[in-house]
Amino acid sequence: MSAITVDCEGQSVSSGDRVRILEITPDVELDEDDLEMFMNMVGSICSVERIDSDGAAWVAIWWNGDEGTVLTQIGLAPHQIQKMTD
Repeated sequence: MSAITVDCEGQSVSSGDRVRILEITPDVELDEDDLEMFMNMVGSICSVERIDSDGAAWVAIWWNGDEGTVLTQIGLAPHQIQKMTD
């Protein structure tokens, strides 16, 4: 059985669903460049990679940066995502 969570509206969200990132709670120890990268994720629509045991929906975004392609992954709480409907 695959794990599920809910979004900000109480809709069921599971791996593979597309969600809009509504907000990010960044780590206070992030440097300025990393903070900017995470904050630029707000408003992005991406697929849920997995749901962890705490109910966080993990998403990944690929960036083209000065050092090449970078993968950013973040676990988001239900109030931080909105499920996209087709």
